[in-house]
Amino acid sequence: MQPSNQPTIYSITESEIDLNDLLAKITLTSTGAAAIFTGMVRGVTSRGDAHQTEYLEYESYIPMAEAKMKQVAEEIRERWPVVEGIAIVQRIGKLYPKTPTVLIACTAAHRDTGVFDAARYGIDRLKEIVPVWKKEVGPDGQEWVEGDYIPKPGE
Repeated sequence: MQPSNQPTIYSITESEIDLNDLLAKITLTSTGAAAIFTGMVRGVTSRGDAHQTEYLEYESYIPMAEAKMKQVAEEIRERWPVVEGIAIVQRIGKLYPKTPTVLIACTAAHRDTGVFDAARYGIDRLKEIVPVWKKEVGPDGQEWVEGDYIPKPGE
């Protein structure tokens, strides 16, 4: 069970990701470090042959996605008990190049306590188990982009 003073935010949203607001919500008076990862929509994708992306469309089954985000946060806390605050936010809807699509932020008292590793784990794990689907739309058509991970039973 996590102490009540350790803020945890996880959400699927159509709204812009507000980094300052999220940091304010996961920062404690003891916080001295925040590691933040933000994924962005690329205008040019190099997967396969390089091609232009006009926009991405993200979809999600929100109740399951948020339950899996909670699981990711719990896994972070189990592996890095020094992490103070966690924010995991995924945008859905139509998103254009240079737009933030996902944010993982972890705070801790010091930078050398694993806070970078915790944030990296958060984005990697989100990509593995959180049900979010991405359609890439460009001048040559559209394509659903599939990940490589197939969840194991119980994940």
